[in-house]
Amino acid sequence: MKRRDLLQQAGSLVLLLSGAQIARGAGIVAVRVWPAEDYTRVTIESDTALKTQHRLLASPPRLFVDIDGLDLNAQLRELVGKVKPDDPNIAGVRVGQNAPGVVRLVMDLKHATRPQVFTLDPVAAYQHRLVFDLYPANPPDPLEQLIAERMKELGGPAGAAPVTTAAGVKASNVDALGDLIAKQIERANDTVVAKTPVPAAPRARAPSPAVVAKAPSRPKEAEDAGRTDRLIIIALDPGHGGEDPGATGPAGTHEKDIVLQVAFKLRDRINNTTAGGNPMRAFLTRDADFFVPLGKRVEKARRVGADLFISIHADAFISPEARGASVFALSERGASSSAAKWLADNENKADLIGGVNVNVKDAHVQRALLDMSTTAQINDSLKLGGAMLREIGGVGRLHKARVERAGFAVLKAPDIPSVLVETAFISNPEEEVKLRSDAYQNDLANALINGIQKYFSANPPLARNRSV
Repeated sequence: MKRRDLLQQAGSLVLLLSGAQIARGAGIVAVRVWPAEDYTRVTIESDTALKTQHRLLASPPRLFVDIDGLDLNAQLRELVGKVKPDDPNIAGVRVGQNAPGVVRLVMDLKHATRPQVFTLDPVAAYQHRLVFDLYPANPPDPLEQLIAERMKELGGPAGAAPVTTAAGVKASNVDALGDLIAKQIERANDTVVAKTPVPAAPRARAPSPAVVAKAPSRPKEAEDAGRTDRLIIIALDPGHGGEDPGATGPAGTHEKDIVLQVAFKLRDRINNTTAGGNPMRAFLTRDADFFVPLGKRVEKARRVGADLFISIHADAFISPEARGASVFALSERGASSSAAKWLADNENKADLIGGVNVNVKDAHVQRALLDMSTTAQINDSLKLGGAMLREIGGVGRLHKARVERAGFAVLKAPDIPSVLVETAFISNPEEEVKLRSDAYQNDLANALINGIQKYFSANPPLARNRSV
């Protein structure tokens, strides 16, 4: 046969191949692993959509995944080495060719796990993604973790009995966390007293050194105004993370990395500061490089009964000339400026880029509940934003001299004063350099803690009624 005839026949054969056969040639773009205590995410990015079947085995815990339309290649083998020994959830990964066109992944797990397996359509810089989110079946309780940290600070008994908290913690004028700390220390003290011989002349036990909410009837009401004698919790929300890098500067700096560094610095200052004589404790919605959905960030803050919610970001704009820091509060209607609306729209796309499993039940119901923001919450947010903006203006340039307003999804907690701080424009080459500098990050953290303290000096926590 002539060479031309052979080529024509080969071309006809390709056209006759079925879709499934063509899918075997699906190219793997990248494999990524995002470990965190909250959950570990494994992502396989490909140039065409992948189909899977999976099953979970309990003893020992492991996840079997069969991926159709793939042949084993070097990129898939890389997944084995990407799982580190300190991964909180995955002990290891095995990969092999289970059948022609079927690759099998076996994920050996460190404990009982609730896996979510789903696909994501192409968005932003990503092509098709196959996602495995591995959640601990018994996740740590963030409120108990804060209690343990505070107990350690107070020198509380190491063997104190653990406190079991409900999924929904009610926080009203009586501080839930302060009560739990008091009960835990009191329980430990009772245990010690029970083991101690009772003296002939009983003596009243000295008050516990814990930070405890005072009794409702106080003899010096006027002097105690503004005092709560409880732990004040500040929720810090470093934006983006994991699959969602946020904005990227001209030199390649990722927003998610900068804001996490600022959050760490602010956390240290909060944990070593008091407001009105009351100790403060920072709670981070993420403390590593992993993705947290927008609604989940608010849910985390509400679960620990946070007094304030501060979301930390770094602007990007279509023009590199834009510069300066901004503070935003929620708007129930329109945005205060076209730029504010543009930024809010961009930030609200985080769930699309980071990748949310839309099959999770009640996701839309939870989001609807977070739309019930109150006028009081917004007014308190504006006061907090104003106090912080004045302090930020003392260490750097402001983009706007007033608190702006827009419909940011993470500001929709109905019972927590919430602000979003845009630290600077990472899209501006000069400000990108500044954001990467330790000096500016420290200056910014100092300004934010000063703003928090000034807000509380004028608005004591007890002046706000919280309910869930």
